[in-house]
Amino acid sequence: MKLETRYSNHPEDVMHYTTADLRKHFLIQPVFVPGEINMVYSHIDRIIVGGIMPTDKPLELTAGKEMGVESFFERREGGLINIGGKGKVVIDDKEFPMGFQDGLYIGKGVKAVVFTADDKNAPPKFYFNSAPAHYPYPSTLISLEKAKKVHLGNHETSNKRTINQYLHPDVVETCQLVMGMTILESGSVWNTMPCHTHERRMEAYFYFDMAPDARVIHLMGQPEETRHLIVANEEAVLSPSWSVHAGAGTGSYTFIWGMCGENITFTDMDVVAMETLK
Repeated sequence: MKLETRYSNHPEDVMHYTTADLRKHFLIQPVFVPGEINMVYSHIDRIIVGGIMPTDKPLELTAGKEMGVESFFERREGGLINIGGKGKVVIDDKEFPMGFQDGLYIGKGVKAVVFTADDKNAPPKFYFNSAPAHYPYPSTLISLEKAKKVHLGNHETSNKRTINQYLHPDVVETCQLVMGMTILESGSVWNTMPCHTHERRMEAYFYFDMAPDARVIHLMGQPEETRHLIVANEEAVLSPSWSVHAGAGTGSYTFIWGMCGENITFTDMDVVAMETLK
């Protein structure tokens, strides 16, 4: 397992970052590497973000010196959504078959977690988030149909979309990790605008379902001092609590969001008025 460590950034420092600096600290690329577990350990609320892509052999999630424990989920919980082919996640000998857009919550305290592909030529792509946890809630499979649906936006403002809440208090109990997938309708390109911040939680965005030459202009930074990242298909962005997180694409796309921090209240946010943005 590859685990890259990234440290926190003060907003006053970020004001002076070059494009290369912004991409180095906040953009994760690549997320998926065939046959590997590829992770970023961020000191922003201790979230772990990454991709797990088994092909011809099983992949086991292990803990190294960076985590200071014997097993990955000794003091953590996790969530994942499969955006690839069919596969399986085996948690302490209990098997969870996972198809396209199926989600899975992994509770604190499990010992062994192994990922496999049903077909190495059409492997699963398990997009993964993990956060520290204090209570062993049960591991739970969540299909797209079971996710809570929230319909927002309209075609006139180019942001008609469905928010699918997988790891959410109305769907499954977690300690602090909240996770879901937002699908934009054809012709819609904006997400989360008007934008917001939430000082009590950080967030990570993972953009996918995009053509190779498509891009999303991801807005970040403090509302009065915005910056941007140009994001390609299957790339992720770390968003600190002080930063806005919104974007517009050259076409429609889908993104997975994950949050951790002080609470699990999805609506706990500080909306930014459009006239405030600079």
